[in-house]
Amino acid sequence: MRQSSAALTPAGLALAISIFAGVTTTTAGLAPDAALAASQGERWSDAEKATLGSMMLSRLPAPPTDPSNAVEGRPEAVALGERLFSDTRLSKNGLVACASCHDPARGFQDGRPVGQGVSTGLRRTMPIAGAAYSPWLFWDGRKDSLWSQALGPLEDAAEHGDNRTRLVWQLRANYRTEYEQLFGPFPSLQGVPNDAGPFGTPLEREAWARLSSDQRDAVNRAFANLGKAIAAYERTVSPAASRFDHYVTALLAGDTPRQQSLTRQEVNGLRLFIGKGQCATCHNGPLLTDQHFHNTGVPQREPPRPDRGRSEALAKVLQDEFNCLGKYSDAAADACQEIRFIATDDPGMEGAFKTPSLRGVAERAPFMHAGQIASLEEVVLHYGRSPRATVGHSELAPRSGAHSLRRPIRLSDPEARDIVAFLRTLSASPVQVQAPAVLQRTSTRP
Repeated sequence: MRQSSAALTPAGLALAISIFAGVTTTTAGLAPDAALAASQGERWSDAEKATLGSMMLSRLPAPPTDPSNAVEGRPEAVALGERLFSDTRLSKNGLVACASCHDPARGFQDGRPVGQGVSTGLRRTMPIAGAAYSPWLFWDGRKDSLWSQALGPLEDAAEHGDNRTRLVWQLRANYRTEYEQLFGPFPSLQGVPNDAGPFGTPLEREAWARLSSDQRDAVNRAFANLGKAIAAYERTVSPAASRFDHYVTALLAGDTPRQQSLTRQEVNGLRLFIGKGQCATCHNGPLLTDQHFHNTGVPQREPPRPDRGRSEALAKVLQDEFNCLGKYSDAAADACQEIRFIATDDPGMEGAFKTPSLRGVAERAPFMHAGQIASLEEVVLHYGRSPRATVGHSELAPRSGAHSLRRPIRLSDPEARDIVAFLRTLSASPVQVQAPAVLQRTSTRP
């Protein structure tokens, strides 16, 4: 039973009064819920504080240098890339640009279940904030650099729908001066038709096959450089600090009043995120992603046409003429560590998709690789249900071994709501773009 105040000794009563006075002084001016949240700071263990500190955006280093892109840190490449990023002329119908799906006003994404270019795609548009830190691009990792990734949508039938020679002719017609300032003389396009490419219509493929090896090489060289300029711009896009970051900064500094940036519910959600909910198993580090691929039993968007994810992308990235080891890469072969040591025999990659960053996640509904889940609440419920995978084996399903979580995720309804409340603290607007001058200082390139 709780002891009444009448049972307190005079000394005990004085101590209680002093403690109460101290609490009210410390939390003076705070809303009741904020005061309760602030008081949580003393309850984090040293290990928990270390985990939280590792997730702060301020711990994010400068983007790693991409040895396959020699111009990535040059301000003029950033400027050219930004213009190309918004140029609708780089599409079959003249209406689609990179910025159409990666809309800067919407956190560089589009809010659609699947991408919408000249027609409808099969997967969601991934946000590009922080993409410079990822060794593999796209949901399945079929590209190994940001510049190679930038090339894919240009020739994709559902995205820009264009062909390779037309894109290069457009680059020459509209950006030749800027191109030559970066890359030197524009390759000769003598005898190269307006519409040809290794993909696209049968006529475009036939026209591409008729080109000489020198002509194809000239087109490919300019095409690769187009991607390198776009990547120079994209790598400057970074997420901004959120309420979560402000909270952890205050926590680690011992600044209790400033911990009011999170409510009690949000703090509890954070505890669950790094603990019982096991979210931080994959969503860790400053970008809240392990940059890896996982099968978590997400339902197929189109069951008759199952999407096998990473397992089908392995051959694509190895055969890609624009990968780090290809002739259009600026890297020495020994610098291409990721693709040189890529694992091709991991059964866990069947039906696996990339862990997305959770920075700004509340603004990115619907969720998963093809928009299969409508809300954050349903996402958390999905992990609690731990459904079996329709392709491969889900890491959430009970099984021992390297591709299973150590224990099932079991959350009460209030706990699930608390995690969702925490996820909303990761929002920050606007997305920040580093100035080219900063890039020039941090890049290892001349």
